[in-house]
Amino acid sequence: MPLPLYLDYNATTPVDPDVLDAMLPFFGEHFGNASSEHAYGWAADEAVRQARERVARLIGATPRTITFTSGATESISLAIRGAGGVYGGRRHHIVTIKTEHKAVLETCAAMEREGFEITILPVRRDGTLDLDRLADAVSEKTLMVAAMWANNETGVLHDLPAIAQIAHAQGALVLSDATQAVGKVPVDVEAARVDLLALSAHKIYGPKGVGALYVRQRGPRVRLQPQITGGQQEDGLRAGTVNIPGVVGLGAAATVARQRLHDDMAHYVTLRDRFEAGVAEHVPGARLVATDAPRLPNTSSVGIKGVHAARLLPMIREIAVSAGAACSVRSGQPSHVLRAMGYSDDQALGTLRFSVGRPTTAADVDAAVEILATAVRNVRHRVAA
Repeated sequence: MPLPLYLDYNATTPVDPDVLDAMLPFFGEHFGNASSEHAYGWAADEAVRQARERVARLIGATPRTITFTSGATESISLAIRGAGGVYGGRRHHIVTIKTEHKAVLETCAAMEREGFEITILPVRRDGTLDLDRLADAVSEKTLMVAAMWANNETGVLHDLPAIAQIAHAQGALVLSDATQAVGKVPVDVEAARVDLLALSAHKIYGPKGVGALYVRQRGPRVRLQPQITGGQQEDGLRAGTVNIPGVVGLGAAATVARQRLHDDMAHYVTLRDRFEAGVAEHVPGARLVATDAPRLPNTSSVGIKGVHAARLLPMIREIAVSAGAACSVRSGQPSHVLRAMGYSDDQALGTLRFSVGRPTTAADVDAAVEILATAVRNVRHRVAA
């Protein structure tokens, strides 16, 4: 049985061949521990150093600001909990947004149970943030504003420079979950003035199980309380033996992403627009979400009036897509992102996320439109019968 057409690149990406080639020697010949004081360890340590430079270059940072983690979820937890551990005595308020990834929302919920005050801001119908409401929410007690760079379900982009300006005016830090943005749109920590930024390798054609946290070192220097202790790896911020093959893979993926960024963006937007035009023309009852908002070039959120995704997905097995975020789709609950945007439970449950990637072709998106249109017509016919 052939594998389905893959249009779920926001969930994960295949490892780029150049990335795999870079990683392979570190499973065998160069197997050393980067903390060891001999030739094997020095080779591993040099590989980590180079990877740190490559990740920093991708986001406009300096190498010393990059901490390697197991992925964006750990990076987010380290950023929020770590900042709370250092500054929480005098700044015990965190502001975030209803459409954030659960990695942010659940960590904030945990911080609230520990005595922090949490403000979760609503969004407009198009998923964007009302900056006046943000300004009203931030005060001299605010530790942090956590705002994702790009939404994983709708692709909606937040205005990080404007958010940072509001937060910094009150002395608050800015954390951005840039997991979906890195490699798809330009991400520059200095231009955006973010203080903390999380990313994951497997969203940019790197391996799973490795990510990074950017921690600003100047203007201001941000200090974090380590959440994993037991060693001095990553300058004492994240203990544990460094995942050398994974870190090398992240570094290689960052280099490829930086070199291909503008070509990838053009490729993505062409395919996304072709797909959405086809959906609008051929899929009965289709509704495209957030098309008037700034958004990622590769992401389409498609609602089908009167048809639940759970009923539709078995009929479109020739396409690999997600009903909302891949990490929460099995819950059977309506998307918290779409609910925050004002959609009803039925509308949220009837929405699918399509995301194109580097290997996607025009023929792929045309085939997806045809498969989706046929399935929707069949569902409606069965309901009518």
